[in-house]
Amino acid sequence: MTTVDVHVVRVFTDPSGAHGNPLAIVDGREVPSSLRQPLAAQLGYSETVFIDDPADGVLQIFSPAAEMPFAGHPTVGAAWWLHSQGYSCDVLRVPAGEIPVTRTDDLTSVQAHSTWGSTFTWHQLASAAEVLAASPTDYSAGHTYLWSWLDEPAGTIRSRMFAPAMGIEEDEATGSAATQLAARLGRNLHITQGAGSHLHTTLLPDGWTTVGGRVAPEPPRQARPGAGMEVL
Repeated sequence: MTTVDVHVVRVFTDPSGAHGNPLAIVDGREVPSSLRQPLAAQLGYSETVFIDDPADGVLQIFSPAAEMPFAGHPTVGAAWWLHSQGYSCDVLRVPAGEIPVTRTDDLTSVQAHSTWGSTFTWHQLASAAEVLAASPTDYSAGHTYLWSWLDEPAGTIRSRMFAPAMGIEEDEATGSAATQLAARLGRNLHITQGAGSHLHTTLLPDGWTTVGGRVAPEPPRQARPGAGMEVL
């Protein structure tokens, strides 16, 4: 098979453009369904998006281990990237359902239901220092989300998420966890996760939430799916 372009962005950067969770974006029309999971595993990002119809926002999301019906950072990143390519794309369509997209200043946000996404084990810790001191080697299964208040009245949180079930040691920024935590706590949140990524949530009626953030481009790559698969 010929090579395909792999566009890369960092999702949920801080205001200066640092940090963020890397995301691979591939034209799904160039990669058959049977090769998407192997390619996502080969690329090694926490998620890879395959865009099947850029005009209508139809896409699939894969971690290195499995397809995901919804995930936050891939949908935010895909929405930003499609807009940068000239597509209006006010709705994304993933297996979980339709996802409205909004853009305010430099934030791109997606709307999702708090029941979507992975199942997390939640641990509220006493301080941000305890969150930062945690070791990913202590977590060998599932999706474990550690968090503490930075400023409870202001709704600011420090967090990390360990995700061996996704085939990665630690997820830098987890949008679906942010939507679920906003619903659990019943309020809007500003979350700093991982090395310093920023996620912004808003609480909506009936379990709906938005999660958004800033996105920054990275240099593209190329990959050759199929027999003898390689990433260039």
